[in-house]
Amino acid sequence: EVQLQASGGGVVQAGGSLRLSCAASGGFTFDDYGIGWFRQAPGKEREGVACISAGENVAHYENSVKGRFALSKNSAKKTVSLQMNNLKPEDTAVYYCAASLVFTPDNINYWGEGTQVTVSS
Repeated sequence: EVQLQASGGGVVQAGGSLRLSCAASGGFTFDDYGIGWFRQAPGKEREGVACISAGENVAHYENSVKGRFALSKNSAKKTVSLQMNNLKPEDTAVYYCAASLVFTPDNINYWGEGTQVTVSS
């Protein structure tokens, strides 16, 4: 059974930083899947934040987080981390780790449990 265990959420003031981590376990080949993070704010649809596609080492970012967030993957440890800097109140959401062959919200193979990120103004 594939599991994605997320950690690192919390409450931070605007301009602060948080680091989210996600550890994968179970029977799947980590590098065969894209890996990254989605988020869902209250009343809004789930949106992709950052991902690294399968077979790549380049991260792709949603426009609003470019230059502030950095995604990194450690294939040996089957982990992915999202460093979030200069956080803004609009970054407040539940963040979900995801692993998938196709990295769109409707086609995700594996979801982790969400972790709450709250940014106060």
